[in-house]
Amino acid sequence: MHHQILVEWGAAYCVRGAPEKEKEAMEYLERRECEYDSKTLVDFFTEEDSLHPALTGVIVFTSTPDKVNNKYYLGPAPLEEMARQIATASGPCGNNQEYIFKMEKALHDISHEDDYIIELANEVRKVLGITESVPKEKKLLSPSQIPLKSHISPVKILPLSEAIAAVAADS
Repeated sequence: MHHQILVEWGAAYCVRGAPEKEKEAMEYLERRECEYDSKTLVDFFTEEDSLHPALTGVIVFTSTPDKVNNKYYLGPAPLEEMARQIATASGPCGNNQEYIFKMEKALHDISHEDDYIIELANEVRKVLGITESVPKEKKLLSPSQIPLKSHISPVKILPLSEAIAAVAADS
């Protein structure tokens, strides 16, 4: 079955080194992304050249609404309900509240703020009793006001012609 995934923007990460290091990195990615029920190989293009891929065979982990193969899919829900789930849930690599705050900050750092993510993160803050939220004008809270274990640095995209790469993206 052929899947077409359209991602407006993203980052590709190269996994490169001795064979045992590459194997270790890929095992880590498989474990970290285990909640995603679909893994697809795609071509990765840059803004400068949309005809010729900078990378081919880029691994993309995605979730589908298939409740048989994707046991974590909960279906559509009101924002408030999703915020309650995020505030209390955790996965093999950490808790979901930390994940959404890190995602919000990472998107801010690469100038790709997403209004829905900001709104959802603010709703999670409400559930957690964090009184200050991020306004729609995308004025992000100072790092000390956001419950993060570490700060996210902007991602650099490195177009490498022969790479094993992984991209996390929504379909």
